[in-house]
Amino acid sequence: MKNKTIRSGIRESFMNVSGKFLGALASDIGVDLGTANTIVYVSGVGVVVNEPTIVAINNKTGEIIAIGREAQCMLGRTPGIIDTLRPMKDGAVANPNVTEEMLRTFIRRAHSRHSIVPPRIVIAVPSSITELERQAVKSAAERAGARKVYCIEQAMAAAIGSGLPVHDPSGNMIIDIGGGTTEVAITSLSGTVYSKSLRVAGNEMNDAIVQYMKREYALLIGEQTAEELKIAIGSAYPLGENGENEMKKEVRGRDLNVGLPKTITVSSVEIRQALKDPVDSIVNSVRDALEQCPPELSADLLDHGLMLAGGGALLRGLYKRIENDTGLSVSIADEPLLAVAKGTGFIVEREDVLEKLALTNL
Repeated sequence: MKNKTIRSGIRESFMNVSGKFLGALASDIGVDLGTANTIVYVSGVGVVVNEPTIVAINNKTGEIIAIGREAQCMLGRTPGIIDTLRPMKDGAVANPNVTEEMLRTFIRRAHSRHSIVPPRIVIAVPSSITELERQAVKSAAERAGARKVYCIEQAMAAAIGSGLPVHDPSGNMIIDIGGGTTEVAITSLSGTVYSKSLRVAGNEMNDAIVQYMKREYALLIGEQTAEELKIAIGSAYPLGENGENEMKKEVRGRDLNVGLPKTITVSSVEIRQALKDPVDSIVNSVRDALEQCPPELSADLLDHGLMLAGGGALLRGLYKRIENDTGLSVSIADEPLLAVAKGTGFIVEREDVLEKLALTNL
C-alpha cells in the first residue's frame, strides 16, 4: 500500500511538471465559435483568425472545397455539385465532422507558426446549450488538435472582452448579439446571476429582411444581400429627430412574378419595419432580465448602465431603442465583434481566471 501511494504521488508530480512544461511551450487559444463568424485569439499575440463560419463541400464525395471567407464568396453561386453550409446553428454544432475540419483548419492557421505543442483551447458557448451540444463542441475541438478544451459561457466571455469589472461585487449587464443567439446576462463576483440565451440575432434579422422583400415587393434576395442591406441602411430607431438622416439603397433580386432580374430602391424606414420583430424580441429579453435582477444589483445597473457587444451591437440606433425602453444608459463595446474572442483570450492567459470560470461555468 505504501509503495502504491508513493507511485501515485510520483505520477501526480510528473503530470503537474509535464503539464507546466507543455504550458510553457504552447501558445494557448481562445475561440469564439459563432454561427456567423469564427474568431481565434492566440495567447500573447491577439486575434489572428476572423473568418465566416461557412464551409463549401462537394455533395457527391464529401470533400471540403473551401472554408471561411473563400467559402462565403461561393454563397448562392455554386453549381449543383457544391453545397455551402454553416456547420454551426444557434451556437451549437449542427454538423460535427465539418465543424471538426473547419476548426482544424483555423487552429492550424492560428497556431502552427507560434508553437510546436498542441494548445489548450477556451471556447465560448451559449448559456442555453445542452450538455450533449457542449460535448459535441468539446469533441470537435479535441479531434481538431486541442490538448485540453474548456467551455466558458459566451456572455461571461463577452463581458470580460468588453472590459466590464465582472470580478467586482457589483452588478453588470452584458447584451451580446451574435449571428445565431443573443446572450443577456447579469454578472457579479465572477459569476452569472442571471442569463438568458435567445435564438434571435443577426441571422434572424437577415431572414426578416428576406421575408419583407418577398412580401412587399415579390422580390427574392439572398442572405448576403439581406446582410448588406442591414449593414448599409438597417436601424432599430429613427435616424434623426425628424427623419432627416434616413437613407435609401438599391436592391437587386429576382422578380417572383415574372422570374426576371429586378432592381428596386428601399428606404431605411422600410428596413427598420422589416427588423421590428427580431429587435422587439431582443429588447423584451433585456426587460425580462431587468425584472429578474435582485434589487441590490439593480442599483448598480442604474450607475453602470448596460453594455452591448457582438455584431448586432452595430445596428444603428439599437442602443437608443434599449435606452428608450429601459430608462438606463447603454454603451457599446470598443470592438463589439471581437468582444467574445478577446474575453476567451484574457481567460486563457490567466490561469487563476481560467480555473475559476471553468469550475463555475462548465
